[in-house]
Amino acid sequence: MKINRSQLFVVAASILFLLQAVSGTIRAQGYTLRDITGGKFSERGVEAMVSSHDGSHYYQADAERTAVVKYAYATGEAVDTLFDTRTARNCTFDSFQGFLVSPDENRVLVYREREQIYRRSFRADYFYHDVRRNMVRRLSDQPAKQMVPVFSPDSRMVAYVIDNNIYLTKFDFDTESQVTSDGLSGSVINGSTDWVYEEEFAVTRLMEFSPDSKLLAFVRFDEATVKEFSFQTYEEQLYPGFRRFKYPKPGEANAIVECRVFDIASRTTRTMEVPLDADGYIPRITFTANVEQLAVMTLNRNQNRFDMYFVNPRTTVARLILREESNTYIEPEWLNSIRFMGESFTWVSERDGYSHIYLYELNGTLQKQLTQGNYDVTALLAVDAASQHIWYQAADETPLRRNIYRLHITRGEPQKLSPQPGYNSATFSEQGRYFVLRHSDACTPAVIALYDGTGKQLRLLEDNGSLRSALAASHLPQPEFITLPAADGTTQLNGWILKPADFNPAKKHPVVMVQYSGPNSQQVQDRFNVSWYHALLSEGIIVAAVDGRGTAARGAVFRKGTYLRLGMQESDDQIAAARYLATLPYVDGNRIGIWGWSYGGYNVLMSMSRGDGIFKAGVAIAPVTDWRFYDTVYTERFMRTPGQNHEGYMQGSPLELASQLQGRLLLIHGTADDNVHLQNAIEYSRALIRANKHFEMFYFPDYDHSIVGDNAREYLYEKVIHFFRERL
Repeated sequence: MKINRSQLFVVAASILFLLQAVSGTIRAQGYTLRDITGGKFSERGVEAMVSSHDGSHYYQADAERTAVVKYAYATGEAVDTLFDTRTARNCTFDSFQGFLVSPDENRVLVYREREQIYRRSFRADYFYHDVRRNMVRRLSDQPAKQMVPVFSPDSRMVAYVIDNNIYLTKFDFDTESQVTSDGLSGSVINGSTDWVYEEEFAVTRLMEFSPDSKLLAFVRFDEATVKEFSFQTYEEQLYPGFRRFKYPKPGEANAIVECRVFDIASRTTRTMEVPLDADGYIPRITFTANVEQLAVMTLNRNQNRFDMYFVNPRTTVARLILREESNTYIEPEWLNSIRFMGESFTWVSERDGYSHIYLYELNGTLQKQLTQGNYDVTALLAVDAASQHIWYQAADETPLRRNIYRLHITRGEPQKLSPQPGYNSATFSEQGRYFVLRHSDACTPAVIALYDGTGKQLRLLEDNGSLRSALAASHLPQPEFITLPAADGTTQLNGWILKPADFNPAKKHPVVMVQYSGPNSQQVQDRFNVSWYHALLSEGIIVAAVDGRGTAARGAVFRKGTYLRLGMQESDDQIAAARYLATLPYVDGNRIGIWGWSYGGYNVLMSMSRGDGIFKAGVAIAPVTDWRFYDTVYTERFMRTPGQNHEGYMQGSPLELASQLQGRLLLIHGTADDNVHLQNAIEYSRALIRANKHFEMFYFPDYDHSIVGDNAREYLYEKVIHFFRERL
């Protein structure tokens, strides 16, 4: 057969197109998946500013991480170098990974050889530098690495944890002593926290000095009765190993916790008489300005009752100061909203249906509600007892946006400190004297600037100008915000749609819905974000996201409607959103897919099992497949125990719904996931096999819940894009 030149060109072009499609390098949009995963569209941030004790200065490591430098907030100029590996005496290393400065700035701790334990916790080799003598030495004489160091307020001591025991170094005497001796792996933890506290309360240290530096309070965990979870690790070894750790699952034993106080002078330890259920929690401890008032904050196991006690650390007697009860649950992040301001303290409560800031006297008497309205305060950022001001973030204009406010606690209206609409977040120095404001919107990458506490801009830190140029050259599509009805027919949900750059409204397009959907989460926000799914647009696929009921910034009723019935409203609303999208003239209602990771992966399985075929394909990454497999703190907060809520666990279990799954499924999991265990995927696979439901599965060997490192992320997203290309 004779082929002319024009036909040859068409054939060659077709082959090139196919090769590009396979390699994931189609440039119809002016960018590739590799551009996204490689950081071409990632926002530049600024180096974290570690506030000094006085709030007027900050510390940063230099670019080579060889020195700790002190800067003035007001000018941004360096005023001192507290530590330098090149000039410090007895310094045996060239660089460090992180640092901690004492309140009086006379000592600096630096660490090296960081060894990650779980998501937040790590151990490392710590060294301390005496600034006045310009001398470095190891923090501990023990061979093991150290964890969670904390300076005493007078800067003369530091406490830390080694192998579950607390140690104390006194700088004046150059001595190290052991505070506890009963710490034992898998049995007793002192000062640091167990897996579930770290993951669900976001705390790795429960150890604090008294204001006069004479006492050291800490929480002791007895996890002897907590059951152990293990999984195999391969790591290219001939004989694979195992990783074992204590992981409490719903209805099973938690660690037993108690608060103790060590008297440094007498070297005696007392157990505080804090009323607490045997299986209750102590997520936070802190001293007030009064050395006789140790604030111990507790939650019952159902997490619907919060108590704060003031405990006299010498008599051990506890006095109830604040109690908050809920017919659902207390959000534990608000324990960090308790800030002491002289003779009062702040607390964030949802008692009027929205999260707002309240002011209490130290005896527990409510003084006043500081913020009010039909919106949520989303963070309490700083307080200043001297000026009687607080600073906070709120979703007051719309759930999609955030603003920063300053408020005097006894007079005046809130003062907005964020000048631009969109998503504003802020990090404050001590006493709220200065803050770094980060602003972006859906079309504009972050602009980061430094302000003083009154809202006066001092200088621009980063405007992401180069990213703006890259965005303009790449023709990156912008999200269109929409509202649509929830499954109940009355509630309006927020969403966005991304359309390909060459979008043709006369053509029917497939859609992939991306979602997370977990309690108090939020995907639909007016903030800048470029993610892997922008590469889906090159396939002619529309991408959409919808925040269903249970998500954040819309009040307690909207947020907590999923209580005891996880997976039901969330999947109902994704199904309703898919049906809504199917009615749009440019959407092919027979080609709708859904994607999610972790809780989002769980909701993919729920939605595909309850959606009556509305989803043609779905990808679930690291999903929970039955809430009995997850941890106590998170699961019981929303579901209570299986014994208390058998029906809720059954109805919200993809395992129980496996026979109802419709559509093509790709299931992905990391084999070393210590959070959502591979057990979830294994048991779900078993259920699908029994139900004769065919599916695809892929595992990442020795990767944890985040599946990150080497080229894993790009590989994963290439697989997901290929799946939707072929299955939609």
